[in-house]
Formats: sequence, structure tokens, C-alpha cells
Amino acid sequence: MQILDMLAEQRILEAIGRGEFDGLPGSGRPLDLDEDMTVPEELRVAYRILKNAGFLPREVEMRREIHDVRELIRATAGEARGAPERRLQYLLMCLEMQRGGEGLPVAAEAYLAQVRDRMSAVPAG
Repeated sequence: MQILDMLAEQRILEAIGRGEFDGLPGSGRPLDLDEDMTVPEELRVAYRILKNAGFLPREVEMRREIHDVRELIRATAGEARGAPERRLQYLLMCLEMQRGGEGLPVAAEAYLAQVRDRMSAVPAG
């Protein structure tokens, strides 16, 4: 353990000993981290802290919207899928650009998913 980790752990234990964490909302109950399944696992705790402080990063909002649009596409058939699919492409490219990319890796992933979907719909023959 690094020195800063040890120091932080020591201070937390001292605060617990003084009762500074007693009576906090949700005390004694496990955190419900499953709520944020659209957030990468390594970022969930940090994003939950930000959310509880009243701040939700744009990336989290975009990931949730991407999840919702994907669900809409799965539940939609035929030509009605066009607008949600275009929205999904737009959101994926925006998310990639926000991360400093050029929009290609996530867009390519979405394109490959579309190809797989169409190929699985083609009857074997």
C-alpha cells in the first residue's frame, strides 16, 4: 500500500472511531451500484459520488441515452428503426469525440453490430 493510501485509511479509521460517520443516510446498507450499469465498472463509485453531490457528467448522461436508444431499436421493427439508429450513431460519435477520439472506434463498433444484426436476419441457404 502506498503512503497516501495508508494515511487516508488511518484518517478514515480515526474518523470512524470518533463517530463522524454515524447516522449518515444509508448507513449500514450496501451501495446499489447496479443502477449505473451503463457506466464502466471502474468509474461507478466516482460517478455515484458526483451524482450524490448534484453533478452528473455529460458522459454518463450520454451513456444512459445510448442505452435507452439501443433498447428502443431492439423493440422497434422495420423502417421505424431509422431515426433511432441515426440518433445512436450520432451519440456514439459524440461520446468518442468527447473522449478525445475522432469518432471512429465506437462508430466502427456500432457499424459492426449493425452488420451482425443484418447477417443474423438473413436466412441460411
